[in-house]
Amino acid sequence: MITPKKPVSRRKFLTASVAMGAAGLAAPAIAQSFDPYTGQPLQGTAGGATPDAGMVQYDAAQDSRRNISSFRMQDWQPYFSSLTNGAILVDLTSRALHYWSEDQSVYKLFPTSVPVSADLTRTGRTEIIKKVEGPSWAPTPEMKKRNPEWPDFVPPGPDNPLGTHALWLSWQYYRIHGTHDTRKIGRKSSNGCIGLYNEHIKQLYDLTKIGTQVLLI
Repeated sequence: MITPKKPVSRRKFLTASVAMGAAGLAAPAIAQSFDPYTGQPLQGTAGGATPDAGMVQYDAAQDSRRNISSFRMQDWQPYFSSLTNGAILVDLTSRALHYWSEDQSVYKLFPTSVPVSADLTRTGRTEIIKKVEGPSWAPTPEMKKRNPEWPDFVPPGPDNPLGTHALWLSWQYYRIHGTHDTRKIGRKSSNGCIGLYNEHIKQLYDLTKIGTQVLLI
């Protein structure tokens, strides 16, 4: 590496830093930390009580430079026999959530976060069984076993990994929820649940009902 003859100005330093960030490059961390549950590297600073607060898990096998995945409008008919109670399709490949109202008057398409690894991913049919505004969070027994230092309970607020609203699915421990960490959206970055921007989960929360169909593919 050649040492510059002249001191690098603050402006040039910031410009170079932005360019490196845009190219997906980063200087090595002094101490690389890993999520003990998923084994994925964590980037960012620990800003709260849970693994989802202030940190982002990255899948090293995929390009994480862009925060929004590519996705497009879908037709509901290949996936559902009817729209009774409305329907939600979560496409894990494009990292997108599609919603259709029962009368077909409303269609929504939202970017999502998806599970960070195959062993945390579940696909198939389920439905919404509970809706909570201002959800609290507690680790699953498996999470607690792996990480005994984690809190038993986190109340609603900025450190809560479920964001402002959450939709309980019939599968135990699985949710569609918001997130206060917007870097997660468009990435493989969850421990199993599907995450949305808080403004989007609020819209979905208002549109859905108990019994809304859900399909993850």
